[in-house]
Amino acid sequence: MIRLLTAAGIAFALSALGTRLLIDLLMKRRIGQPIRTDGPQGHQVKAGTPTMGGLAIVFGAVAGYFVSHLLIGGIFTRSGLLAIAAIAGAGLVGFLDDWIKVTSERNLGLTSRMKMLGLLTVAFGFAIAVQVWTSTHTELAFTRFTSLDLGTVGWVLWAVLLVIGSSNAVNLTDGLDGLAAGSGIFSFAAYVLIGFWIFRQAQTRPMLYDVPHALDLAVVGVAMVGALAGFLWFNAAPAEIFMGDTGSLAIGTGLAALALLTNTHLLLPIIGGIYVAETLSVMLQVVYFKATDGKRLFRMAPVHHHFELKGWAETKVIIRFWLIAGGLTTVALGLFYADWVSAVELSP
Repeated sequence: MIRLLTAAGIAFALSALGTRLLIDLLMKRRIGQPIRTDGPQGHQVKAGTPTMGGLAIVFGAVAGYFVSHLLIGGIFTRSGLLAIAAIAGAGLVGFLDDWIKVTSERNLGLTSRMKMLGLLTVAFGFAIAVQVWTSTHTELAFTRFTSLDLGTVGWVLWAVLLVIGSSNAVNLTDGLDGLAAGSGIFSFAAYVLIGFWIFRQAQTRPMLYDVPHALDLAVVGVAMVGALAGFLWFNAAPAEIFMGDTGSLAIGTGLAALALLTNTHLLLPIIGGIYVAETLSVMLQVVYFKATDGKRLFRMAPVHHHFELKGWAETKVIIRFWLIAGGLTTVALGLFYADWVSAVELSP
């Protein structure tokens, strides 16, 4: 518990400090976020707001993880290191995308092909390393591993799909001040509780979950919670800085990595239900638009813009989406606990 609190505190402090320094540096150099011209007109006033704040999130999380271990004397595990590496790798891909946007002064960064290639490199590298260096199960998992074995190749492909889907889902959600960061705090908090619960169960029922490095994964999760909270201090509406793709890709990849390493793959769509809903709204909009010769299902997608155009204040959309994210996290944790209760009742 001391290690968790230390990681959260360090990550929060360094993320908040890093965000403040980034704001000052970027404003001094007049580096800001270009705003898409086809978005809500109310967003045009945000043009020039500093971006790439995800650098502070990644820095805070990585520092929180490593420094807490060094101070408390924790053991670095391969699972924890791979999760942190995946977060940093995805953040690097996002940083390259953001940097091209701000230096070219347009809302287009890496080409879609180059961006996908970067994410695929991170995803495949992470998935293969997990299979080579850890004892993570290859079975499909909801709240714990099942009897449906995907095999090594199948698991690697499934892991890549989860990383790509999750990172892009968070990227689509990052369209309102504090929406992705606030929702991410709930999602990572869920994995802090899941990791710590599995760690405690390992002392009495080691084969129920069979996640040897659960506590270290909880440290990764709490470091992300602290880093996101530190960033949100300045990203809350009206935002003084945006996270950019640096932050959104790191968040999505981190969630997928923790889901895969804790054997809770299919629980992730509930924990990150807001991200799933935002992605589905874009997909439905495209399908409906093509099927009806130009009609729109939503006034604008992703769906958070739909509510803005209906007249909701931006802060109302954000807070209500946060409430939904918190509710979905509660549901996911309830399902996780209910499965534990049923497993204990069935065990001899």
